[in-house]
Amino acid sequence: MRRIRTFSASLTLMGTLGALLVGTGTAQAAGERYVALGDSYSSGVGAGSYLSDSGSCKRSSKSYPALWSASNAPASFSFVACSGATSTTVRNTQLGSLTGSTTLVSVSAGGNDIGFADIMTVCVLQSDQACINAVNTGTAKARNELPGQLDQLYSGIRTRSPGARVMVLGYPRFYKLGSCIVGIGDTKRKALDDAADTLNSVISGRAAAAGFRFIDVRGPFTGHEICSGDAWIHSTRIPVDESYHPNTKGQQYGYLPSFDAIA
Repeated sequence: MRRIRTFSASLTLMGTLGALLVGTGTAQAAGERYVALGDSYSSGVGAGSYLSDSGSCKRSSKSYPALWSASNAPASFSFVACSGATSTTVRNTQLGSLTGSTTLVSVSAGGNDIGFADIMTVCVLQSDQACINAVNTGTAKARNELPGQLDQLYSGIRTRSPGARVMVLGYPRFYKLGSCIVGIGDTKRKALDDAADTLNSVISGRAAAAGFRFIDVRGPFTGHEICSGDAWIHSTRIPVDESYHPNTKGQQYGYLPSFDAIA
């Protein structure tokens, strides 16, 4: 009997501690002042359900920032990520949403700086060598030009919101190699996946130098690339701007848990 009472008391204590921890997490989220910056991977292009007031920025209610806000009810939520944004346009057009009271920032930028859309167009429509040449041009920009552009962006974020926790989100690989025979071949697929790795390496390095947290989404997307059979990324599709962007699963199961685990 004494063992039963002891076990029961232990369960009660564990339940009380669990409730306290959940309550603390909920209270912390409720006090957050969250600003979501970035490009189409943060605005949610590819996930559909675009907000009527977002226009060509195509901000989606199924994007990871919107989903996180809906689940956590922060004190404020400013969603300004925009399709097509480069690190420079994020710095010039989105940082006005940041204030000294902002506590949480998410940002994705870099893909458009290296000409992501043009690279994909070449790789889909032209030869293997043309694709490799385009990828090499893009990765050279990533190594040589992007670091300075990101440094300026991250410095602007820190200046406007010195006390905020800043989460820099990377990009998934696009393809699972050797898994399908339609579409572009593995030579192009590998070049594009390697380019994603280079881009993530540069972004993570500059995020660390700024004192920001880099969130690598390649792990969650592994097994859910194009050609995987359960892809969380669109292949070529109409509307064409949704091609090679996360679908609703990619936002909900790839980006959101990765961000939520840190935020």
